[in-house]
Formats: sequence, structure tokens, C-alpha cells
Amino acid sequence: MPNRRHFIQRSATLLALAAAAPWLPRFAFAADPTQLLQRAIPSSGEKLPVIGLGTSRTFDVRLDDASLKPLDEVLRTFINGGARLIDTAPSYGASEAVTGELLKRTNTQGKAFLATKISATGRERGMAQFEASLKALQTDKLDLVQVHNLQDTRTQLALLRELKAQGKVRYIGITHYIESAHDDLLAVLAQEPVDFVQLNYSVGERNAEKRLLPYCADHGIATLINRPFQRAQLLSRVKGRALPDWAMETDATSWAQLLLKFILANQAVTAVIPATSNPRYMADNLQAGQGRLPDAALRAKIVQAFT
Repeated sequence: MPNRRHFIQRSATLLALAAAAPWLPRFAFAADPTQLLQRAIPSSGEKLPVIGLGTSRTFDVRLDDASLKPLDEVLRTFINGGARLIDTAPSYGASEAVTGELLKRTNTQGKAFLATKISATGRERGMAQFEASLKALQTDKLDLVQVHNLQDTRTQLALLRELKAQGKVRYIGITHYIESAHDDLLAVLAQEPVDFVQLNYSVGERNAEKRLLPYCADHGIATLINRPFQRAQLLSRVKGRALPDWAMETDATSWAQLLLKFILANQAVTAVIPATSNPRYMADNLQAGQGRLPDAALRAKIVQAFT
């Protein structure tokens, strides 16, 4: 059965394209950019590819060639696979600066949809953090800025609305990463107009299905999904196990793809943002945004496989 390490070897047609562009890593041809599913941001109608890239932990490295080389290939694979949305934050160590440097090194600064966060108390500190993010990401404008984990939410959203009116930010949002905060997210959404909400949702954490995702769908709020693998805990449950035959009905060729397709099958999801520092895994993740998505019966099978 196919697995995460070997699926690229069977993509002969796409790999053949590498001969035409030898300067790109071979991983860049593991996903067809024209086939990557896109979904609209409700507040604008702009479409985003459903597979994004998280940077927590994975991009917190030194700004030297040895540390940046594998991440350079991750980013090239990501962009050349048709993806755009990169999610980072000031609290992710060097991740913002690394993202900015990688975009510069790969000459892809105009191709990324850059999302970062504010995690500060008070307007002045929030503004200082925003300006530091611009410098780290080597840009004068950000696509999305989110209030991180609902820290000083009202103050920071007011600031972000000012920045949006000035044309320095295109979209604003709020985030959290634990299920116990979903009610708090809902409370903010009921009072504060935002374009995006970022939340945790996976086969192992399904609380968002009850109220949060339906609310976002009904009120035109885009959603970004973090922790799709629960920090690799879900993948560890199936380590060494063959992918079931029925996975072919979703066009999945790895367990990771199956987990991502489970999430994307929920139409309230705009994009999912798995983090990785491995270009092969990046190519694998991109495959989840192509082909068929599981119906209700197959989603139930996926849940059972990870129970």
C-alpha cells in the first residue's frame, strides 16, 4: 500500500516535468497546481487554495544556509504546487523572519498570501508588533492579521480595522488552538465583524462541527484549520499500518492525505494549514487538496480508523 514516503515515486507523469525545469526541486512536481482545490473567502469572493502552510516550530530555525536549505525546498514545493497561504506569528520564534527570508531567496514574495498575528496587550504594543512583523516578513502590506488566542481582542481588532482602512492589512481575524476556547471564539464572532477565524479541528478534535463551523458557514466567515494532525499524534496511531483499500475512493495515497481530506470534506472549511519542514511531506499534503473528498460514509470510516 502507498505511504507518505513513497507516493512521489508513483507520480511518474508529474515527475517527468522536472526535466523541463531542473532548477526546481523534484518535490515541486508531485502536485499539479492546476488541480488544487480552491475556496472563496466569503467577505470578498477571493479564492484561496485549500492547502496552506503553518510555520509554528518548523520555521523557528537559524537564518543560515544549512538551516534554510530544507525549508527553501518546502517553500518552492508549496508555491509551485499552486498553494499560497502561509500562516506565521511573532510568538513562533524566528518563523516570521525565516518566512520573509525564504520568500526573498526563492523570489516568490508576490505569490504568497501572508497571514500573521498580534499577541500583545494595548494598542501601542500591538502596533509595534505589527510593524515588527512587516520588517521580519520583508513586506509593506499583509494579507491577513489575526488576534492570537484572543489576547486583548477588542483593542487589537480596533487597531486592525484602522490598518485595514489604511490599506496595510487586507483581512482581519481571530484565532485559538484548543477546543475549550470555541465558545469564546463564538462570543467574539457574535459581537465583532471579522473576515477569518482560525481554530483547531481534526479527526481527533471534532468539537468545531457542533457550533463553530456551522456559525462561520452561516455568517460568511472564512476558516483556517490548525492542528490537523494534533502535533503528529494522529499519525502515530497508524504508524506501520497499511492504508485501507477504501482510501482509494477519496484519491488519498497516504494517511496524512486522508486526515486532511476528512477536514476539507466539511464545506465550512476554507483552508487547512499543516506545518512541515520536510519537502516530501509538503508535496504529500498538497495531494490532499486534489481529487475526491470523502462523503459522510467515508468520513465515518476515517474516524473509525483513528479510534
